[in-house]
Amino acid sequence: MPFRISMCSRYVNNVLCQTRTLCSTSPTDHLDSIRSLLQLFVDRYYVSPGVRNVALFKMGLACSYGPSGTELRSNLLNQWWLSMSSSSEQIFGINTLCRHLEVDGGNTFQEPEQISKEQLIKMIGILQESPSMRNNLLLGALEQFIPTFELMNKKLPFGLAETGTCFQSLGGSGCNLAEVTQASLVWFCSPRTSSQWLDHWARHRLKWWRKFALSPSDFSSSDVKEQDLEVAASRGIQISYNFPWGQEPIELLWNRGDTELLQLHEGNHSKLHCRDGRKTVPHVIALSGNMDRGLLAFLSNSLLRREDTKRRLQQRKVLRLHPLLAPVKVALAINRGPTVELRRVCAGLLQEFLEAKISAWPGYLETAPTTMEQLTTKYDEMGVLFTILIGENTLESGLLQVRSRDTTIKETMHISEVKNFISRYIAAADNI
Repeated sequence: MPFRISMCSRYVNNVLCQTRTLCSTSPTDHLDSIRSLLQLFVDRYYVSPGVRNVALFKMGLACSYGPSGTELRSNLLNQWWLSMSSSSEQIFGINTLCRHLEVDGGNTFQEPEQISKEQLIKMIGILQESPSMRNNLLLGALEQFIPTFELMNKKLPFGLAETGTCFQSLGGSGCNLAEVTQASLVWFCSPRTSSQWLDHWARHRLKWWRKFALSPSDFSSSDVKEQDLEVAASRGIQISYNFPWGQEPIELLWNRGDTELLQLHEGNHSKLHCRDGRKTVPHVIALSGNMDRGLLAFLSNSLLRREDTKRRLQQRKVLRLHPLLAPVKVALAINRGPTVELRRVCAGLLQEFLEAKISAWPGYLETAPTTMEQLTTKYDEMGVLFTILIGENTLESGLLQVRSRDTTIKETMHISEVKNFISRYIAAADNI
C-alpha cells in the first residue's frame, strides 16, 4: 500500500508545520524544555530519530520505537494484562482480526501505477469509512459476546480483554490514518449495576496508572461532558495525564448500554437475555486505553533532574521509571583490571540475569573511551535500575559494586548474591 504511506507522510508534514506555527507563540524556555525532553527519549533509544517519527510520538500515536522503547512498551502491555487477569476471574483474553480490505469483489491493492483515478477515489472512501480499518477494539468483543456468554452459562458479569493496533483519523482529506496501540476491556453486566461498575473500573484504572508513576497526581480522572459523549454512551469517564504541553486523555471509559449489542446481534435477541427471570439484555462498559500515549506519559513522569555535584551549574537527568517498567534492570560495566578476564566474568553474570528473565545491558562491550562518570550518566538517562561495576576485586575475592539509579549509592556485595538481590528488589516494587 505505497500510496497510503506517501499520503499519510504528506499529512504528517502538514501537522508538523501546524505544530511549529502554534509553538512559535509559546515561551522559548518552555519550548526548549519540551524539545530537550523529546530529544532525550531519542538519544536513549526509546524513540527512533526523525522529525516525523518524534511528531507521531508526541501526538500519542504509534511510532518507530528504539530498543528501550520497544521493551518499555512490552513491559507496559504485560502489566496491563496482569492487572486485568488478577482483577477478576471472569475476564477472558481474546484476539480479533483487523480485517483485510478488499476492493472490487476481492481484488487486493495494486501497485500505484496500476490504479485508475476512479479506483483511487473508491479506495480512499473505503479506507475512511470501512469497518475493516477499526478505530477501537469494541466491535470484536461485541461479536464474541454470545459464545462467551454461553461459556459462562449466561451468568454476569464478565469481561473480554484485548490489546492491538487500531487506526485513528488525523482529519483533513485523503488517507489520513495513523496507528494506535489500544488496550481494551469490554465488561458485560446487569443494567441495574452498570453505573456502579463504571465507577469501579474508573477507580481501578486510575489506581493502576498511578501505581507506576513517580508523580501520581499528574494522573487524574473526570466525567466526560454531556456534549462530548459518544453516540451510544449514557456516561463517560476520562483518565488524563498532565503533560508539559497540557492535559491529554490516556484512557476512556464508557457506559454504552445495550444498543450496540442489540444492533449487532439482530435476529438473535433471545441469546442475549440474562438468566435473571426478566429477559434483560446486558449493558456494556467499555474501557479503552491509548498505550502509546501512556508510554509517553510514564517517560515524561519519570524524568527527574538532579544537581550535578561536580558541576554546580548543570543538572543530571534521571529516568526514574518504575522497576517493573524499566526496560533495562541492570548494566554491567568494567571498572579496572585485566580486560579479557573481566569480560568473561561479565559474560557469565549476564547469562545468569538473562536466564532469570532480568533484562541486562552489556556495557562491558562498549569500546568508546568513557569515564565511569559518563557511563553512569548515560545509564541514569536510560533509566537503568542498577549499574554493576566489576573490577580486580571481583577476580580476587568475588566482590563487586552495585550502584543504585535512585540513590546513587554504591554497595559492595559478593557476585553470588547479585542476582537474588535484583530479583527481590523488583518483586518488592510490585507490592508497593
